[in-house]
Amino acid sequence: MHIQLHSEFDDILQALGNNAAEFFLAASLYHARKVSFAMAAHMAGLDFDSFKTRLIEHFNKGFIIADECVLEDIQAIKEL
Repeated sequence: MHIQLHSEFDDILQALGNNAAEFFLAASLYHARKVSFAMAAHMAGLDFDSFKTRLIEHFNKGFIIADECVLEDIQAIKEL
């Protein structure tokens, strides 16, 4: 599937570096929890560390931690 972007995106995406459209689409799918981190990195054409670095660069965080994971950790600490 080939995506045709509106021309308004051209200048913005060009200023954001190589493969910016692929990166932001993959990052959006990751943030929406539609794909895993590893799948999003692959879709963006980046390795694990490069994808994380770029997420931090543009979104100020590299990983999304589900509320359930945090609650499980809090419960595990209480049980110690």
